[in-house]
Amino acid sequence: MAANHHQILKTFGANLRQLRNEKGLSQRDLYALCNIDNAEISRMENGEVNVTLNTLAQLAEALDIPAYLLLRQ
Repeated sequence: MAANHHQILKTFGANLRQLRNEKGLSQRDLYALCNIDNAEISRMENGEVNVTLNTLAQLAEALDIPAYLLLRQ
């Protein structure tokens, strides 16, 4: 179970980084859009932090994407 949880965090982080880059945004830009500290964004992108549904929604809104894209395999 723990390995699967770790993989979900890594997948989420990779998706976040890819989608942010596709939008041409830096971590600082994303911070400005959703008020999530860029150090925290870095930790998310590295799969080091478990995000809440509220954070997931904030990120999706800031990136102007459906939230499920951050979770896709």
